[in-house]
Amino acid sequence: MEFNRREFGKVIGVTFGGLALGTVPEGLLGAELTSYRVKKGDTLSRIARTHNTTVSKLKQLNGLASVHRIRAGQRLKLTDSVAASAEIPRKLRWQIDHKGVQHKRWKKIVVHHSATDNGNAAIFNRAHLRRRMENGLAYHFVIGNGTNGTGDGEIEIGQRWMRQIHGGHVRNLALNEVSVGICLVGNFEKRKPTAKQMTSVHNLTQFLQRELLFNRPKVYGHKDLEQNLCPGKFFPLKAYRARFA
Repeated sequence: MEFNRREFGKVIGVTFGGLALGTVPEGLLGAELTSYRVKKGDTLSRIARTHNTTVSKLKQLNGLASVHRIRAGQRLKLTDSVAASAEIPRKLRWQIDHKGVQHKRWKKIVVHHSATDNGNAAIFNRAHLRRRMENGLAYHFVIGNGTNGTGDGEIEIGQRWMRQIHGGHVRNLALNEVSVGICLVGNFEKRKPTAKQMTSVHNLTQFLQRELLFNRPKVYGHKDLEQNLCPGKFFPLKAYRARFA
């Protein structure tokens, strides 16, 4: 039994060899997608409606003929405006969208707070190993708040994502099998997440939900699924859910 992660608490450790791949620019919060990965069952008309554009515009941007059939996995341009891009940095995209990604597996995205004032993936990994979680870090992603040598808004990719294995971030084992866990460092019962953290969690969620994962997974706060306070009263959960509904 791998879980329980709760009360891993106020531990301090050292950085380990996880993938810490930089911050997402704060100014991208609220921007629109510039490309979209086609999922099974998609049509041009459905994609156009979802992204507030037209079929003719999509054809023009992507050089599609009137009889062209789109295919699952194909990437379509949604706009020709580079300045409006909300895409996370290319290096980070490549690391997240690695060849082992199980695009059809993940059906939920669950956001957490660490309930600690500081930390990073290395610290939480050590704490979770001490709690006999054999796969260490319970989350798939950690977003830093500028403490313990990790940048404010920096997205760290956990080994669970790289290995495409279940999370350890909720108690329900069935949910862990199909849920991507994102943890923001901080205690949001006491204070708000930083602006850069919110930029990063929005852009990461947008990339996962609307481009990478075929099932367009629904988003949740931990407390939506289990009785607790996570991700804290100062995390704007209602707005986050509405943005990705």
